[in-house]
Amino acid sequence: MVERCIIVGGGHGGSQAAVSLRQEGYSGEIVLVSDEKDLPYHRPPLSKSYLKTPDGEGLVLRTEAVYRDNAVELELGVRAERIDVDGKRLIVADGRELGFTDLVLATGARARMPQLPGMEFDGIVTLRTMEDARRIRAAMPLVENVVIVGGGFIGMEMAHSCIGLGKSVTLIEAAPRVLARSVAPVVSAHVEERSRSAGIDLITSAQLAAIHGEGGKVVAVSTADGRRFDADMVVMGIGAVPNVELAAEAGLEVANGVVVDPNLRSSAPNIYAIGDCVSFDHHQLGERVRLESVQNATDHARHVARVLTGGGRPYAEVAWFWSDQGDMKIQTAGLATGADSLIVSGACEDNAFSVYHFRGEKLVAVDSINRPADHMIARRLLGAGITPSAADIAEGAQRLKQLISAFKAN
Repeated sequence: MVERCIIVGGGHGGSQAAVSLRQEGYSGEIVLVSDEKDLPYHRPPLSKSYLKTPDGEGLVLRTEAVYRDNAVELELGVRAERIDVDGKRLIVADGRELGFTDLVLATGARARMPQLPGMEFDGIVTLRTMEDARRIRAAMPLVENVVIVGGGFIGMEMAHSCIGLGKSVTLIEAAPRVLARSVAPVVSAHVEERSRSAGIDLITSAQLAAIHGEGGKVVAVSTADGRRFDADMVVMGIGAVPNVELAAEAGLEVANGVVVDPNLRSSAPNIYAIGDCVSFDHHQLGERVRLESVQNATDHARHVARVLTGGGRPYAEVAWFWSDQGDMKIQTAGLATGADSLIVSGACEDNAFSVYHFRGEKLVAVDSINRPADHMIARRLLGAGITPSAADIAEGAQRLKQLISAFKAN
């Protein structure tokens, strides 16, 4: 068989894998299979700028010419149905059987949906794809009251975008604070304060109990404690479920994602998995995680491309994330899981500060708000395994750069 790599999934990871394979010198055929009809596109703007712009042309990750010039065959609007592991074939919805020598699963994740009364009403939406964003934007002119369920990154971004469009916005979060899985309590408190100041009715420690409708359309939601909120649109942002069905049905090991080894290889030797759908051992934590971020997907893609062309060491990139919410640019480097102490640098009242997280004596993560230089330095510190002292952090960026320079010199 002619060497052929098939990539399933047209998100950031799938697109990057196709291009990186060529950049790494892969000479075989490359086929990108995506069940979306759109060319692979930037997803973070869907909850922010896309809702305010007239079209989404600027969201395309790479033009069609880039794929053509790199000899990447695009199979858009094509759903992958089944993997024949032993026969090395991908069966797609129209019945074709596509042979492969290697397969990369970049199937991503889908929005988690609650099991509640009233979920059948029109006006309940999620935001994961371009089609979701088109549906939301088309409905916005007729919407006055938006209820957002979930105070994670997507929920908070949507809340600020909707406020910017002049809507009345209520955000309901089950946890005691927003962004609880992502940032330090001091950051959550700051985000909550500024979000409320921006006009968002932000409600924490509240469980959604039911959705109410009239004439087949949503009109309100109610919480377990009996409160009721008007709603012309309800945005569900309560997390994501990894798309692992294709892998599971093929007999690959799955546990909160497709289980992969340090080179992102699944339990089948010629099948790899990258991005949001993957469960992998994180070098920093020493435990298995599943990360949902553009950075993770693209870094995974580059790593797999190196592995498939005969290179690459075990995956060990620094995790980092970002979120734009109103006048706050939130950036995180590293993973704060298990951190037991922190140092705050800067003043919260200036809307510009960073939080350094430590596990024991070791720096494990840095959250920054409107301090992009701190974020870039943090990524370098974590990548080098450098832990600054409290005095180093107090001295500021120049001192931290000196630590990095000294490390490189040695």
